[in-house]
Amino acid sequence: MAKRTDFVYSEVSEPHRVRTKKILKQFPGLRNLIGKNPNTIFAIIGLVAFQVVLAWFLRDQSWWLVFGAAYLLGAFADHALFVMIHECAHQLLFKNRSANRWAGMFANMPQIFPSSISFERYHIKHHSFQGVHELDADLPNRWEAKLINNSFLGKALWLLFYPVFQIFRLSRLREIQTFDIWILANILVQVAFTAAIYYFMGWHALAFLLLSFSFSVGLHPLGARWIQEHYLTHSVEQETYSYYGGLNTVAFNVGYHNEHHDFPSIPWNKLPEIKKTAPEHYETLYYHTSWTKLFFRFLFDKEISLFNRILRRERGKVALTDVSKPDAEMPVNV
Repeated sequence: MAKRTDFVYSEVSEPHRVRTKKILKQFPGLRNLIGKNPNTIFAIIGLVAFQVVLAWFLRDQSWWLVFGAAYLLGAFADHALFVMIHECAHQLLFKNRSANRWAGMFANMPQIFPSSISFERYHIKHHSFQGVHELDADLPNRWEAKLINNSFLGKALWLLFYPVFQIFRLSRLREIQTFDIWILANILVQVAFTAAIYYFMGWHALAFLLLSFSFSVGLHPLGARWIQEHYLTHSVEQETYSYYGGLNTVAFNVGYHNEHHDFPSIPWNKLPEIKKTAPEHYETLYYHTSWTKLFFRFLFDKEISLFNRILRRERGKVALTDVSKPDAEMPVNV
């Protein structure tokens, strides 16, 4: 692949709804995997408790220990909490939407920055309007891609400040509501939690949580997940990639990304069953087996830049209110 100076534009619709239809026609039994997993709340409770307890133990430790614990332990817990928030965004824990949102806000607490409700709002549009620049927050801004270019330093800084760059993207997503009572509730919960951590544990504990958040989404092999999911890393215009490496064990199968986009109504614990049931639809696709390898490749490979994304100028006939459940809503006789 040569160095890109613009995004790759596609004239066809995103591939997932088409593949979902084909798979359900061939394997109608996959509908049985659609549903909720209320036991996910116990994983959320455990991860939140892990971060709080670790913060307590680090409250009077050296900064080197705080830094090391955040990189080697806290980052993985926070990354797993992002997956939990993702499950809540898709309403995959409980039947009640509000219960899912409260669970997402609880999972969000150790991450300090309020993002659970906003993530739900923007992530569902990412599914419904994949590749449509004015509605897909997962896509970088044009100025963002030009600024970072394909240099090692630029990409390293991009990963380090990844959440900041995401915030700058929101201004172009003008059709999506940015504030309501749920956003306010998310902010108030985070303020109360952060104040409690600082009051009872001090700066070192708070720094551990902040560093854990930063590493979980940024300059860390876990940060390669953002590249793995939709960046063009092979000499084909494949829009979505899965990751089938060992870290899926501690990341709640989030690497099964093609499977998730095809079946967003199936919870994390059943995602491997999709590939196992319909292997011919996934083993023919390119995939990744190592986030660490991809992390270093992204940094050093000048053929990979933020322009390595597929965009489409047409949003099709999908309604703005689409909740991205094509697998659940598709007629039985597809």
